[in-house]
Amino acid sequence: MYSEYSSLSHSFSSPAAMADVLKGVNLLETLKNSMERNRLSEVKDAVEDLLISSLNLAVVGERSEEKMAFINSLHGVSAADEGAACSSSVPTEDLSCYPNPVHPDFRLWDLPPVPIGLPFEPDVYMNAVKFLRYNVVFLMVTQTPPPSVVALVLRARLLQLQTVYLILLVSDKDQNPDSKRRASVDALRSHGVTQSKVYLVSPSALETLDFPALLEDLAKDLPEIRWCALLMALPTLTAALVIQKKEAFGALVWAAASLSGGVSAVPVPFVASAVDSSMAVRVLCKVQASLCLDDASVERLARRRGLEPARLKALRACPLSTEVTKAEVKRRLALAEKDCSTLSSRLVQMAVPRHARSAGRSFAAMLNALKTAIDDMAADAEKILASAFAETSQNA
Repeated sequence: MYSEYSSLSHSFSSPAAMADVLKGVNLLETLKNSMERNRLSEVKDAVEDLLISSLNLAVVGERSEEKMAFINSLHGVSAADEGAACSSSVPTEDLSCYPNPVHPDFRLWDLPPVPIGLPFEPDVYMNAVKFLRYNVVFLMVTQTPPPSVVALVLRARLLQLQTVYLILLVSDKDQNPDSKRRASVDALRSHGVTQSKVYLVSPSALETLDFPALLEDLAKDLPEIRWCALLMALPTLTAALVIQKKEAFGALVWAAASLSGGVSAVPVPFVASAVDSSMAVRVLCKVQASLCLDDASVERLARRRGLEPARLKALRACPLSTEVTKAEVKRRLALAEKDCSTLSSRLVQMAVPRHARSAGRSFAAMLNALKTAIDDMAADAEKILASAFAETSQNA
């Protein structure tokens, strides 16, 4: 029955437009099954997991300006921003935590370097830094990894830790980073690390070199809901990442629409109810933060690129990009409700599970309103990103 979603409403520009909401996210299948079995509590739990999902990423390595720049880039901040990582602020042997300024449940942990001296016991180090509690671990080096780092990689492989990655940080001064990568790969293979990958990363320009490929591997290795949470919390580094974020919100949009259609045994006649508008506000606030459209995020991007913030802010055409207000959300929900008024009962019956068919119009309206809003906000994010990089290139 779910194959018929592309026919839900004439308000989508084409059948493919609705299909775009649903493609590529396996989490949707779980949500559909929960809705089919009338398990709304499971759908609500999934919404909460997507809106509020704790992530702990660890960066292991010598405390240096490069390492701090890498941590700050992952949060979309500069060294001068409040809460930014600073190499001189933490003793070498201590752990330090840096919460994301916009997504407080996304925490980056600055872990002390792996001891170089021998003998080295990986388990002792892992226990000391609570290695197993992190969702992702980046092992950061600036030269060929020493034997102790290789031993840590081997131990992680033995423990079947899939999300431990070796990163070789490079700077503009590196004349031949590929040769450094080859030396690092050879060092790993000489110690029995097969199928080894070393990612070249520029700490201040994550959109370049191998970081996009690292994100592709993270998408394969992380549990899907964790990957979605990470994707939503990362800064908008590239236009491709904006598209990925938009697609990842498909599961959240579908779940919110499902709750709109099944929030009560006797569904309310108008989608713009207090429950629906509150849920939509929460979803769109998450979208605004994820796409880095709020004033603070745009200002941080402008500072990183050496630009005037007002020029980037002026590119936000969608009111929700500037501020997510309940009034604007209710207006969009009401318009979506009106657009869905011509739906035939047959299409509604094909759209939603049997027990929720009386609420099919509410489902379609919420889905339509959120999908349209996210498309508008993503277009603004793409314009801001394109302008920021274009102006920086011209000024270089």
